Amino acid sequence: MKTVVLTGASSGIGLATGEYLAQNGYKVYGLSRTSGNSPLINFISCDVTDRLQVENAFKNIPEDIYAVINNAGMGISGPVELAEVDEIKKIFKVNVLGVINVCQIAIPYLRKTKGRIINIGSVAGEMTIPFQVFYSMSKAGVATVSEGLNMELKPFGIKVTMVMPGDTQTGFTKNREKTDNLDDLYKDRYLRSISKMEQDEQKGKSPLSVAKVIAKVLRRKHPPIKVTVGWEYKLLVFLKRLVSARALNNILYQMYARKK
Repeated sequence: MKTVVLTGASSGIGLATGEYLAQNGYKVYGLSRTSGNSPLINFISCDVTDRLQVENAFKNIPEDIYAVINNAGMGISGPVELAEVDEIKKIFKVNVLGVINVCQIAIPYLRKTKGRIINIGSVAGEMTIPFQVFYSMSKAGVATVSEGLNMELKPFGIKVTMVMPGDTQTGFTKNREKTDNLDDLYKDRYLRSISKMEQDEQKGKSPLSVAKVIAKVLRRKHPPIKVTVGWEYKLLVFLKRLVSARALNNILYQMYARKK
């Protein structure tokens, strides 16, 4: 039985992934700030932004670790001009520094097993979403870390993949932090944009669809460096290569930022 460590395991994609992997023969340790209640997952209380907590969590896992899945993340929304510095620091601390903390601590364990790292990115990291720029930036940062680690860790037999979901039906929608710092210059456009995004998410893929892609990556002898979840999002990412940056920017503007 292979052992997997999964962050952000108490809800959404993390919970679905942990349960699916456990049902398919893996032993799953779930790291999360809030305690989970699934009997299929061995939960360990851990804030990934706190390096000492991550170190202690790994020390409390007796088995050899085959894979680490960095899923913990958060979202904030609002105009760049009005964003508070503390909000910006918070999202990068969780979405980027949290991933780096876990990777740095996990790598010595994974060298022993020639294991895997799977980082959960987002299609939004490939295509910047207005009024969610810092989320897009953070997921683009995860892509950079993943690509760099895959090269640096290749001699040790450790493979790194970034899984990129699009809109997914999870509590992430309701938990997204929304700015209260709005003025009349942005308010109407921002509210329409976030409303559309929330509607798209609630009509999006199930967390289980992401879990199945993660399981498939774990089984592959030569996993891809990046994989997008869902044919429609694969098509969007592919189309990005075919259109100009100006054209793509205008499409996203019309979808999420245009004036009435």
